[in-house]
Amino acid sequence: MGNALFYHLTRSTAETLVPSLIAKSRQAGWRVELRGAEAARMARLDELLWQGDGFLPHGLAGGPHDAMQPVLLTVAGQGTAGADCLIAIDGAGVDPAECATAQRVCIVFDGNDESALNVARSQWRMLTGAGVPAEYWSEAGGRWEKKR
Repeated sequence: MGNALFYHLTRSTAETLVPSLIAKSRQAGWRVELRGAEAARMARLDELLWQGDGFLPHGLAGGPHDAMQPVLLTVAGQGTAGADCLIAIDGAGVDPAECATAQRVCIVFDGNDESALNVARSQWRMLTGAGVPAEYWSEAGGRWEKKR
């Protein structure tokens, strides 16, 4: 069972953090699913990932080669089985059963948005209540720190 890592954004944006999380996951040899709540948002991230500093091979869900993509950008219900790392943004749902098959689940949320905080708190309670080991990371101090 993989850990659920909660990333509480206060200084940066998901667009800044997500490429780094994807790159680290790819370095570990993992397939990645980046899950969002809206297709339009995932299309914007698709463009961002092609234009970024490092090459991150990826695809938007719905193509003929989804199962072969090293990084697949999805919205709820589009994912394919087999992702070693699931990165959820914008309050996209994560089921505890997905944590059982993944190496890692990352939940990225905007700490400056009260509704995003509430969704993340609810996800924390649901996942830890189901026995998923969870970690909380905050950048409030200027760099990422694991909080207890």
